[in-house]
Order: sequence, then structure tokens, then C-alpha cells
Amino acid sequence: MPLVVVGSVALDSVETPTETRENLLGGSAVFFSYAASYFTPTWLVSVVGDDWPPEHTELLDARGIDTSGLKKVPGKTFSWRGRYYDDMNHRETLEVNLNVFEDFDPTLAEAHCRCKYLFLANGPPAVQLRVLDQCPGAQLAVADTMDLWIKSSRDEMTELLRRIDGLVLNDSEAKLLTGEENLVRAGHATCALGPRFVVIKKGEHGAMFFSRHETYVLPAYPTPNVLDPTGAGDSFGGGMMGYLAEQGNFEPKTLKKALAYGMLTASFTVEGFSLDGLKKVRREDIEQRMDEYRKMLAF
Repeated sequence: MPLVVVGSVALDSVETPTETRENLLGGSAVFFSYAASYFTPTWLVSVVGDDWPPEHTELLDARGIDTSGLKKVPGKTFSWRGRYYDDMNHRETLEVNLNVFEDFDPTLAEAHCRCKYLFLANGPPAVQLRVLDQCPGAQLAVADTMDLWIKSSRDEMTELLRRIDGLVLNDSEAKLLTGEENLVRAGHATCALGPRFVVIKKGEHGAMFFSRHETYVLPAYPTPNVLDPTGAGDSFGGGMMGYLAEQGNFEPKTLKKALAYGMLTASFTVEGFSLDGLKKVRREDIEQRMDEYRKMLAF
């Protein structure tokens, strides 16, 4: 089934201990849609400015991603600059310019509104709620968030949690949202706020899954070739939601396998800057890594 993602498209500048890259293709919706496209038709909804390089759109189109919802408006594209430290787990945001994304108020096309699978990538909860209003028939609506919105938009965040099926967030965000330092308690406390399931991302340590019926932890795929972690969490979401849309259901068994595919798509993302790690991948490569992952988890 087709999958719609609404979120940011950006120009990233990344500093790592060994290299600096400027004006890379980035943004939550970009990483998500590229990862999801290995599993299902994916429609991207976002906004860019006059400075947006057309070759970036051509790259997404070539992957089969529907970019008809990517609107170009006067102004500059959302940009982000960050620095990673030696262990690549700690990142410092040096500069953020929302630019045209600050006034992003998406109006979805009729085909997008009829989607059954919807992902609300990281963004203001008020905008995520307006997108939900346009997609009343969505069978599965999942959102990502960040500490900024948890702190500044608590009322809208509370409403969002009551209306979505799933929430994806990292460990520090889960603690901030619930006030719980223990991640198991934080996961269950987040579920109690409304979502049918919650996924807490833990970077190189994998992810934790919570629902009313089960709790489990999946490790990350062990890759030694980490060049740039930017977009790994969004690629995780893309792999997870892409597989769910491909299967056309989100039963417990399917959800667990979807999380595994999320881990694997993220493991390819970190092996290159921007989309370089994912661009070299075929579905067969993901399946091969899945076989290795299964063997790693069997005992």
C-alpha cells in the first residue's frame, strides 16, 4: 500500500572527526522516504526554497518517490549544521535555520488524503494535527517528535498522542515526555498517553518496543563503518513503516519484523554521508543483512 510522509526537507552541513561536508541533501522526510521506498510506493510532502538544487528532486524521483507534494516557495530551504564527536554517538547542533519550513502548513492532495499509511515526521505538533485532520481514513498513523516540541507545545503534543496509533522517539525524549528516568517505565507511561504502540530509539543500542500487550528490545545491526549518523533515526522509521505498508497490516508479528527492517535500513544510512549509504543498496542487500541479523539473534 502507498505510504505518505509529511516532514522536513533540508540542506545539511555535517562535521565529523574526519571530514566536513556542506549543503548535503537531508531532512527527516528525505531519509524516511528513501528508506521506505525499498518496500512500498512512497509519497513525500514538504516544502523547499528558491535555493533548492533540482538534482535533489531528480534523485528522489529516480528512486520512485512521488515528489508531487514537494512545493517550492520563495525563500531559503530549511538548513541544519551539526558536529559529531569521536564516538559518533554525541552530536552538537551548531546552527538551525527553519527558513521556509517555519511557515509550512501542508495542504495534501486528494490522493494523499486517502492514504491508509501515514507518517508524521518530526515537526510541530500543531502541523501534525492539521495533517491528521486531512487523512481521516488512515488505518495507521505514526508520528516522530523531538524535545523542542515536548517542551514548547505540550497541549498540542498531548492531543496528538491521543489521536495517533504509534509514536517514535529517542530515549531522552521519552524521559522528558513522561518524567520517568527508567526507560521501561517511560515506554509504558507514553503508551498510557494514547498511542497503541511506542518505539524508543537508542542509537547504536537498538530500540525498545512497547504496547499494551508486549515489550521487547531489538539490538542495532553491528556495523563498524559509521561515517555519518545523520538521518539514521528517520531511516529507521522509513524501513519500519515501509515494511508495514508493504504487508498491509500491523499485527504484532509484522510489527516486530518491521522494527528489524528499520534497524537494517538505518545501518546502511550510517555508512555514508547524506543518502550515499542508502543509494548503493538494493532490496537484495537488505534481505541478505536480514538473514545475518536473524542468525545473530538466534540462540
